[in-house]
Amino acid sequence: MDALLALEDGTVFTGRSFGARGERVGEVVFNTSLSGYQEVLTDPSYRGQMVAMTAPQIGNTGVNDEDMESERPQVEAFFVRQVSPLASNWRARKDLGQFLREHGIVALSDVDTRALTRHVRAFGAMKAAVSTEDLSPESLIAKARAAPDISTRNLVREVSCQAPFEWTAGLPAGWGEPPPPARRHIVVFDCGVKRSILCQLVQSGSRVTVVPWNTPAAEVTALSPDGILLSNGPGDPASVPELAETVRELLGRCPILGICLGHQLLGLALGARTFKLRFGHHGGNQPVRDLATGHVDITAQNHNYAIDARSLSEGDVRVTHINLNDRTVEGIQHRRLPVLGVQYHPEAGPGPHDALAIFAGFCRLVDEWKQEHRVQVAQLTPRTTGEPGPAEEREG
Repeated sequence: MDALLALEDGTVFTGRSFGARGERVGEVVFNTSLSGYQEVLTDPSYRGQMVAMTAPQIGNTGVNDEDMESERPQVEAFFVRQVSPLASNWRARKDLGQFLREHGIVALSDVDTRALTRHVRAFGAMKAAVSTEDLSPESLIAKARAAPDISTRNLVREVSCQAPFEWTAGLPAGWGEPPPPARRHIVVFDCGVKRSILCQLVQSGSRVTVVPWNTPAAEVTALSPDGILLSNGPGDPASVPELAETVRELLGRCPILGICLGHQLLGLALGARTFKLRFGHHGGNQPVRDLATGHVDITAQNHNYAIDARSLSEGDVRVTHINLNDRTVEGIQHRRLPVLGVQYHPEAGPGPHDALAIFAGFCRLVDEWKQEHRVQVAQLTPRTTGEPGPAEEREG
C-alpha cells in the first residue's frame, strides 16, 4: 500500500499507485463498462470526477491512437481492482500506466472497487481526496471535506474550445466507407464534445463547425447552420445559465439536437428543471425504452444530472424515452419545433451501438427542414423571369 483514497464521510480505501504520483480532490463515481476505458478516461464529461471501474481487470488492451475522445485524459483520478501487466492488442502504442503518468493522472490499483461501488450506490457520489504523498487518513478526510462541490464549478468553461474550428474527420480508416460529400451544415456547441460525436456527424454527410460554449446566438445564426448540436459536457447544467438562454434564443431557427448535458440544457431552455441523481449513470449497459415503439436500446451513459419530468410543459414537450432502471427521462421532443434531446450517448464511444440511428434521424430532420425552408424562401422571392415558381411547378 502506497496510496490512500479518503471519502468525505470518513471511509478510507488503500491502493497502489500505477499512474502519476501526487494528490487530487474530486467527486467519486463508478463506471460499469467492461471495456472502453480509454474513451472513459478521455471523455471531457468526466472533468472534476474520479472514476472507479467495476470491471475487475483494466488495461489489457493498452492505449491506442484511435480511441481518444479528446487530446488527453480528463478524469481527476482513476481506480481499478487490478491493472493488467500485459497490454495485448495490435493497435496498442503504450500501456495504460505509461499513458496516465505522461499526462499526470493519479491512478490506483489494488483498490477494493466492489466495496467502493457498493458504498457509492448506498450513500451517493461524494467528494474525495486521493494521495500518494499524504498517507494520514485524518488529514486526507479533512481535505476531501474541504474540496469544492462539483456543482459550484463551471466545468464547461474548462473543457470547451477557445475559438471556432472546422472538424473534417469521419470514422478511422477501415471502420467503414469514406464519408459522403457534405449536404448540410451542423454547428456544434462545444461543452466538452467527444470526438466520436463529431466523426459521426461527418460520416453522415455533414459539414461540421465547432464553436465555444459561450458563443452568442447572433454569431451562431451568422454561420447559417442547417442544424445545431448541443454537446455532452461535465458538471451541473445550472452552472451555465447563459448557455441555456442562448439555446432559448435559437429555438425555432433550425433543428436542434441535445446530447447528455446538451439534452439537459434543452430542458432548461424549455422551462424545465434539472436535479442531481444519487450516483449517476456511468457505463455501457443502461436500458432505454422508446415510449412510442416500446423498443429498448442498451446505451452508453455518463451523467450525474437529469431533467425533472414533472417540470416539463406537457403541452409543449413530450418525453420520448425513459431509463428502465430508475424511470428517469432519457429523451424529449418539442411538439411543434424541430427540437429533440437524448440523455444517453448515441455515438457509442465506447459501445454499444444500439442508438447510432439517432444521428441519421437528426440528419433527416435537418434535411426536411432545410428543404421546406428553401421552398418557402423561393416562394417569397420575387421572380424576374417568366419561369414558373415552385408552387406553380407543383400545380402544373
